[in-house]
Amino acid sequence: MVTAKARAVGGPDQSFHATEITRRELDVHDVLIEIKYAGICHSDIHTAHGEWGPVHYPLVPGHEIAGIVTDIGSEVSKYQVGDRVGVGCMVDSCGTCANCQKGEEQYCLNGNVPTYAGVDKYGEPTQGGYSSHIVVTEEFVVRIPDNIELDAAAPLLCAGITTYSPLHHWGAAPGKQVAVVGMGGLGHMAVQIAHAMGAEVTVLSQTLSKKEDGLQLGADHYYATNDEDTFKTLAGQFDLIINTVSASINLDAYFSLLTLDGTLVNVGAPGEPLSLNVMSLIGHRRSFAGSMIGGIRETQEMLDFCAEHNIAPKIEVISADRIDEAYERVLASDVKYRFVIDTSTL
Repeated sequence: MVTAKARAVGGPDQSFHATEITRRELDVHDVLIEIKYAGICHSDIHTAHGEWGPVHYPLVPGHEIAGIVTDIGSEVSKYQVGDRVGVGCMVDSCGTCANCQKGEEQYCLNGNVPTYAGVDKYGEPTQGGYSSHIVVTEEFVVRIPDNIELDAAAPLLCAGITTYSPLHHWGAAPGKQVAVVGMGGLGHMAVQIAHAMGAEVTVLSQTLSKKEDGLQLGADHYYATNDEDTFKTLAGQFDLIINTVSASINLDAYFSLLTLDGTLVNVGAPGEPLSLNVMSLIGHRRSFAGSMIGGIRETQEMLDFCAEHNIAPKIEVISADRIDEAYERVLASDVKYRFVIDTSTL
């Protein structure tokens, strides 16, 4: 077994503390990864604070993991010691259900195993990337292209795939009008990816405070949603809207921006239910959908796409003793655009 340094939280209202956790002995298809960087996702905050249901504490969050392979099981065929690799939001699934067979492990009918706050096939609670090492079956490890720095790669394992998957699935491409709601950790990735796919991209943000950033990242247009004229000006315009915010919005107002057969896809996960008027959908055969990360195959595809198009998140690298501060700043929308923990500081 490997003893790993980590940062854990002991309860929903507690601060992070330094600790050690034990990683399992390598099974035949397992890979031991020395974690170099771990991104901070809003999902980490929701989970650490117990906002998404009961949590087994102490908890080590983190599902945006980038590092180096340091050991492999006896039957591992995909990776070698020294490879640059990543781990995202899940570390296993049943592998046999219809969805897993399609390469959509995130929708495993028997429930995938989350990277943290889950229970693995050995009956042990999973602990995430705010740590120095992790053991993962090779099928849930992805290869990080050489031209993506490891610190920038980490957020791609959640923020990148969470936005790439719906843009890919719903066909962002030349001739398509795509809107991105929110200019945060997810939104700034959606803008870059949609632009690289060839779509005409519009950012819909509460204010114009990040307009310059949005345009530099590839947006063609940028509108403030606190201006009522925005919804009049853009009525019926978009083929696809990606909603990245994890808060309540006026869905009917955003549905009015969709063209015939347009779709609004939620990737943000607000803690409270959303309401809508079905007539907002019926009138123009509009659709309201959701999307959750992507399968392992699509995650690798996303990394290769980002490498080809020189796409990377805007990050602020922090030491491990600043996790609590980073959480407070995320909640205050005071980050451009993703915090990444340098795990050498654990």
